[in-house]
Amino acid sequence: MKNILLMSVGLIFFNVSFSQVQKILTNEIIWQNYAFYGDYVSGVRSMNDGEHFTTLEFDNKMGKTTINKYSYQDYAEVGQILDKAALKALEKYTLTGNTPKQNQGAISDYSFNSDESKILLAVDQESIYRHSTKAFYYVYDRGTKSVQSLSDPAKGKQRLAQFSPTENKVAFVRNNNIFIKDFDTNEEIQVTRDGKMNEIIYGATDWVYEEEFSFDNGLYWSPDGRKLGYYCFDESRVKEFQMAMYGSLYPDQYKFKYPKAGEDNSIVQIFVYELAKKRSFAFDTGIESDIYIPRIKWTNDPDVLMVCRMNRLQNKLELMVGDFDETRPNNSGVITKVIYTETAATYIDVTDNLTFLNDNKSFLWTSEKDGFNHVYRINLKDGSEEQITKGNWEVTELVGVDESNKLIYYISTEESPLERQLYSIKLNGGSKKKISTKKGQNEVQFSKGFKYYINYHSSANTPYFITLNNAKGEELKVLKDNQRVVQTMQDFGFVNKEFIKIPLDERELNAFIMKPAMIKEGEKLPVLMYVYGGPGINTVNDAWAGQNYAWFQLLVQKGFIVISVDARGTGYRGRDFKHSTYLQLGKYETEDQIAAGKWLGSLPYVDKKRIGIFGWSYGGYMSSLCITKGSGIFKAAIAVAPVTNWRFYDNIYTERFMRTPQENGENYDINSPINFVEEMQGSYLLVHGSADDNVHYQNTMEMVNALVAANKDYELLIYPDRNHGIYGGNTRLHLYNKMTDFLLKNL
Repeated sequence: MKNILLMSVGLIFFNVSFSQVQKILTNEIIWQNYAFYGDYVSGVRSMNDGEHFTTLEFDNKMGKTTINKYSYQDYAEVGQILDKAALKALEKYTLTGNTPKQNQGAISDYSFNSDESKILLAVDQESIYRHSTKAFYYVYDRGTKSVQSLSDPAKGKQRLAQFSPTENKVAFVRNNNIFIKDFDTNEEIQVTRDGKMNEIIYGATDWVYEEEFSFDNGLYWSPDGRKLGYYCFDESRVKEFQMAMYGSLYPDQYKFKYPKAGEDNSIVQIFVYELAKKRSFAFDTGIESDIYIPRIKWTNDPDVLMVCRMNRLQNKLELMVGDFDETRPNNSGVITKVIYTETAATYIDVTDNLTFLNDNKSFLWTSEKDGFNHVYRINLKDGSEEQITKGNWEVTELVGVDESNKLIYYISTEESPLERQLYSIKLNGGSKKKISTKKGQNEVQFSKGFKYYINYHSSANTPYFITLNNAKGEELKVLKDNQRVVQTMQDFGFVNKEFIKIPLDERELNAFIMKPAMIKEGEKLPVLMYVYGGPGINTVNDAWAGQNYAWFQLLVQKGFIVISVDARGTGYRGRDFKHSTYLQLGKYETEDQIAAGKWLGSLPYVDKKRIGIFGWSYGGYMSSLCITKGSGIFKAAIAVAPVTNWRFYDNIYTERFMRTPQENGENYDINSPINFVEEMQGSYLLVHGSADDNVHYQNTMEMVNALVAANKDYELLIYPDRNHGIYGGNTRLHLYNKMTDFLLKNL
């Protein structure tokens, strides 16, 4: 068809005829045997010399996780940083603490101190929320081969433990308070004392910052190690949410502070603690307390801290600096000032692309202010700026700056919104070069000194292919080729995921499609549309999609066509395309999915009466809107952990795109599926974990109330004590078996 633009994808193509003998795919193979889980290189840390790196690996002979050292040049294993004796010492030491026996010596994370003489080890780590964890921390001395506990294990697990950049000290959080362990004196210094669960948090973030600003660390050492910047969250006025946990005779109520749209936030302050004088001083962020502080970072001047201040509507961002020179008596004269301001008619995204340059006069920053996300160089004194990258494409990550060669390394979408390629450019904006060589997605980790990098490449139809490269992009060594997964895909007759463009009025939408290798003439097949659709998030990527990709292949084997469409509001096509859904979440995204469904129904091999849609989280919200507002187009919908009314969701995310319900309540309601169940036709499967701290189970309960009031039939699947990810044991297998059966029955 002339309106369908097919793009080549990946490096390997699997053309399968039904006449060939192929294995039959099952959910057990995907979700229980993990046949399509590939090898990966995890826990990579570049060493100071820039010639070696370490990884966190499981040693089958020892039956333990250890740290191995490799050469960047040829991937030769230099040796184990943690050898058998070290692991034995760690295991023996943990016997004196409260670590459960089955987890003794189980290392989940690690970090070196500045001269690499000591290693901080996280043992028996457990998750708190999406990013946050707590663990028992131990320090291994490479010289003496000895192990020492960071703190008394009887006092509980620690969080966010970090070496001082210069001293033999570690800062950490326990029970919402900050501590510093001095290993020279063996003293444990308590920095704060009034931290309390669900009231005051020091050194970490509250739930909504962790979820929506994507960080949980609230501790920041100054470059000279003499000061510690830290967050304080007063969440006492934030309303509490409760979840029943059903694992005991009388279910427990887990309570945490969760600010919903339009509701009160934590009052956030930034402090600086001076180690020499054991005193803290506040960073003055102004008299307005209903603000956000989504990032702080020390400049290269160890006395100057930068704080990012943002208004509640998230359309004004200011970068402030404060000078904390402790030589002033009583720190008098500490002045904070705004050096850079950015405003938008809609909203501003927060990233981690802030990078200070060694001249201590400027820093790098990314912004969408010209319509696409690009790199700017900002003067640290007066905020004047110079745009470094330009074009109708997006910089997605500022990887690093090699100042000795005046080079910036970044990842961008210049080739296509579906791809991620590595580039370099001079600090003055000249001599731009593409470094990566493979189509698809490239993720990189550079060595210190930028001589080498590890490249994690994948495409739509190929799993991770991990290589060592030099800074020019030349491949030095293959680390993981995942040929086992590639062969398994061939054995099961995987078809290609293809990319198309769907023409709708004056715009085209990117999409992928997967269909049986052989379709008989005149045959009309059912379709499953897979949707996410949230602002800036794409499902149509030339990248490995893991287990879902395998499940889509299973559906294709059963005679389905699987397709996904990136509607208005998704990312990497410029600010205007992404921000087009502002103040009306759900409206245009749903219109585009419905239009795409109609277009699909016009294809000769599609049965327009058998089109279904499936989504998770924001995607569950979209599938619920499509089965209601799109009645007659969609015969079936699966909604996993859906938002059903934005009034139920957290305020940072929701207000960024919708403002508050007090300001924009009408658009909250006219795009909420609970208000349109009367229009629903077809089959509807609702799925939720009862302990979902993110999209609360309340959303599904309210949807059920609306369905019952409208006398609409539905199916409900609840997973007790499971969170937003709905996993653990056979949970995913059970879920995907249920979804497969639902689709076979209804489509």
